Amino acid sequence: MLTVAALTAAVSSVSAADFGALQPNVILVFIDDMGWADLSCFGNRDAKTPNIDAMAEEGIAFEQFYVNSPICSPSRVAISTGQYPQRWGITSYLASRRKNGERGIANWLDPAAPMLARSLRRVGYATGHFGKWHMGGQRDVAEAPPIAAYGFDASLTNFEGMGPKLLPLTMKPGWEKPGRIWADAERLGGPVHWRQRSTITGGFVEAALRFIKEAEAAKKPFYINLWPDDVHSPFWPSVENWGDNKRELYCAVLEEMDEQLAGLFDYVRDRESLRDNTLILICSDNGHELGAGQAGPLKGCKTHLYEGGIRSPLIVWGPGVIDKRAAGTRNKTSVFAAIDLVPSLLRLTGGESPAGVTYDGEELLGTLLGRTQTSRQAPIFFSRPPDRKSFYGFKELPDLAVRQGRWKLLCDFDGARPQLYDLTLDIGESNNLVEDHPEVTEELKKKVVAWHAKMSRIRAR
Repeated sequence: MLTVAALTAAVSSVSAADFGALQPNVILVFIDDMGWADLSCFGNRDAKTPNIDAMAEEGIAFEQFYVNSPICSPSRVAISTGQYPQRWGITSYLASRRKNGERGIANWLDPAAPMLARSLRRVGYATGHFGKWHMGGQRDVAEAPPIAAYGFDASLTNFEGMGPKLLPLTMKPGWEKPGRIWADAERLGGPVHWRQRSTITGGFVEAALRFIKEAEAAKKPFYINLWPDDVHSPFWPSVENWGDNKRELYCAVLEEMDEQLAGLFDYVRDRESLRDNTLILICSDNGHELGAGQAGPLKGCKTHLYEGGIRSPLIVWGPGVIDKRAAGTRNKTSVFAAIDLVPSLLRLTGGESPAGVTYDGEELLGTLLGRTQTSRQAPIFFSRPPDRKSFYGFKELPDLAVRQGRWKLLCDFDGARPQLYDLTLDIGESNNLVEDHPEVTEELKKKVVAWHAKMSRIRAR
């Protein structure tokens, strides 16, 4: 076991290729339904998020990071596997068996998927999932695999997963006693604990801290998913912070989530052995709910393939792991996606990819650690949720999208109705350049239509 002094010296001089020998701890904070401009360090003037902001001040804030779906379940599959969720038949949020069948999606993620957690456990990591799961086990889907089947040693989830649960009590001004929601989720595994919805993020943090202490005692590196229910609707802030409208309720929940996350951040920051050998990543699973969150200059929101639905703030913190010259900086140029995190984190930790697996993600560890500003080389492809052709005030939404370099193209499944935007000049996707750049339009249209056909063939096998 390295001493703190030896570890600090080793981490400060190690090359990215050699990080696996040190096996840094990794924590992924995956916030639910938070808009690109909802952190105060990303421009929010209606709410303050000082604890997440402090991580950005000591780490790197990335402005061109994408998740791989504008809706929950497929986004979670992508960040867990390094592969497009279309490969696994999950293209919208998982719901009841009937509704999943109507939309042509799986009832749960196949446990054969190449989970990052399983790869890290194979090289000695303790692995824990605390918070929302939503990759199987919800509504009437009661025979989904437990979270442990995906490579996790311990878990605590909400009403959308199999295993031990933390379920919400609700309270609002004028009520004499709290209510309960999602009570029937008790049949999806236990033990079950009930807690005020306004403090549930804190409950998941407490579980994660217990897990970290156990890993420390066992002298094992750890990988943790900390995936809050916040800031997904319905909004249940504490009674004393209640708001008068949707935006105020949302901002109150956002601020309380930030305060509860501080317990995790402070614990890691205040212990040299953790601070110098832990990487924390903070992002959102998709864009904001209309009328609640905000995306600043970006067009669209949750469920849309416009930037507001798929671009997420990303903060990477790790004083002993990232390049010291990058601390407190903003990366405005690197274009990459959630699928790129798995191969990058495998290189960081010395994890091994399963035999025969091809990741859709690219290894970009140097970018994550602030050593380069390299972008992903291959395009990033997207498809809309099958039940969201018209949503949140947009009618006849495009079915597909692709980001390649400066260009973003959206179109229908057959390539019809293309829209082309130069995101270096038009971040709000307001000036369709199809007629000005027919060659670029045709190239990207062919690529995204071919990608969608390929994903459909893979799923059909």
